[in-house]
Amino acid sequence: MSQAEEEEEGFDLGISLEIVATVVDLANAVQEAEEARIGGDDDDEELDDDEEDEITEEMLTDYIDELNEEQQVALIALAWMGRGDYEPEEWQEALKLAAERNARGDASAYLSGLEGLADLLTEGAGAFGLAIEEVER
Repeated sequence: MSQAEEEEEGFDLGISLEIVATVVDLANAVQEAEEARIGGDDDDEELDDDEEDEITEEMLTDYIDELNEEQQVALIALAWMGRGDYEPEEWQEALKLAAERNARGDASAYLSGLEGLADLLTEGAGAFGLAIEEVER
């Protein structure tokens, strides 16, 4: 086994890829719903009224609120990685600063307010060679 493989196996994001994938899915659904509302015309209003199982931002924030602090911090740090603020070798620093950022306990509001959250998390995981698309759902 190569040293890189050993490091990858021993590396801990502080959150499972399944949870990250769920947040990505919820964030994508919220973004799609918002885009449909913004881009919709009068004929689309009938369809919107019938879609009671539409994913809402509240569902996204509730899910994030249910995560423990370590998982919330990891999501923030992953989003920052995806935005290009940090490199993989700076992960511990990103976690430390994300923990300070999350000290107020508003991770869900902060994350849901990030433009393109799903893409940021996907890119952040990708920086470690992890593919959200490959996670079983």
